[in-house]
Amino acid sequence: MKDTLVKDYIKRAEIRIKLLQLYLQEKDYADTVREAQEAVELLLKAVLRYIGAEVPKVHDVGKILKKFKDFLPPEIAENIGQIAEISKRLRKEGELAFYGAHDFIPSEEYTCEEAEQAIKDAEFILDIVKKSLLKESKHHP
Repeated sequence: MKDTLVKDYIKRAEIRIKLLQLYLQEKDYADTVREAQEAVELLLKAVLRYIGAEVPKVHDVGKILKKFKDFLPPEIAENIGQIAEISKRLRKEGELAFYGAHDFIPSEEYTCEEAEQAIKDAEFILDIVKKSLLKESKHHP
C-alpha cells in the first residue's frame, strides 16, 4: 500500500505541475505559486512515505526531510538543502497567494517572474523525486 500511495502522490503532483502552465497563460500568477506549493508538498510527503517516516499534517516538511537525510535516496539527500529551502519559501508564498492579507491582494502582487520561478522549483523537485523513487521502487519487491 505504501508504494501505491507514494505513486499516487507523485501522479497528483505531476498533474498539478502540468496545470501550472495554464495558470501562467491566464496570468493567474498567485494561483501558479499556490498550486506549485501544493505539488511540492505532495512530492515531499511522497518521499517521507517512501522512507517509512510519519507524514505530518503540515505544509512544509523540508526540515523533517533534513532530519532523515541518511535514509533518503542519494540524489534527494545531495539536494536536500535546496529542496528544504524551496519547500519553506513556497509554503510561505502559498499561504499569501491563497489568502492574501489586508494589504496584500494576491492577484495584484505576484509577478510572472515569481510564477515562473515557482514552476521551475516544482519541476526541479518533481524530476528528482521521480528519478529517485520510481527508479528505486522497481528494485523493491
